Amino acid sequence: MTQVGVFPFGQPVTVVRQSGRGPRRVFVLGVYGSAVHARWIGADGRTRISALAVASEPEIFWTGEGAPDVVRRVAVPEMAGRLEPAGETLNGPSGRALDELYLEPLGITRKDAWLCDLVPHSCMNDGQAKAIERAYEDPELPEVCWPRVPKSAADWEKLVDRKRRDEIVCEIEEASPEVLITLGDEPLRRFARYHGTRSSLAAYGRSEEAYGRLREATVGRRRLRLLPLVHPRQAASLGASSPEWTGLHREWVSSRASGLLDNTDMNQPQDR
Repeated sequence: MTQVGVFPFGQPVTVVRQSGRGPRRVFVLGVYGSAVHARWIGADGRTRISALAVASEPEIFWTGEGAPDVVRRVAVPEMAGRLEPAGETLNGPSGRALDELYLEPLGITRKDAWLCDLVPHSCMNDGQAKAIERAYEDPELPEVCWPRVPKSAADWEKLVDRKRRDEIVCEIEEASPEVLITLGDEPLRRFARYHGTRSSLAAYGRSEEAYGRLREATVGRRRLRLLPLVHPRQAASLGASSPEWTGLHREWVSSRASGLLDNTDMNQPQDR
């Protein structure tokens, strides 16, 4: 288990990868790992942070199962109060969205999928950074050393460099999938475009006809189909999202996802 940082209250930020090996029908490429969130209640009984990340997700695209057990294992000094699991919707939403809004509509389960993230560990977003700066100020608490969400091209290149891209290629070759599913723009921009794909969802079109179609791609030694789809944030309307992309994905789920994987014969022509 590779450690890349430290969460509030001292748990390690670890790399989380696909556990089961062997061939899969699809390879799903997301953006970065998630975390287990807790409600931090101070010694005075008041909530200090309602959803504080305190541990790496137990498995890639975690669905939130077992969150109370994970939170219970996080040691909190008596003077700092206590932790409780965050609200049910705050742990594992992307994992649940993956199952319900991507895999199930395609007629498959996780047993058919190899899951991967561009950045294989949790990253601290601006909201978490502000909350920690405001409330996590006691010098007796463990120092937080949590990689930030990349913003600039230079930030991305530090986390998803050629070495990391080569690692993803190796995973794809091991999984030998029929289809590579990318979730949002970043997997296209930071990985797939190096293998001849377009660099954004919009570049494939912003219409019901264009969205969610199979495209041709070759990654490493593997010729496959590319299925560029929105990020789970858009599909499940998790926080800030685009109604346009959410609508396109919902239409794809309801009318075009079923049976799509039946059309993965590389001898049949598809769009690039």
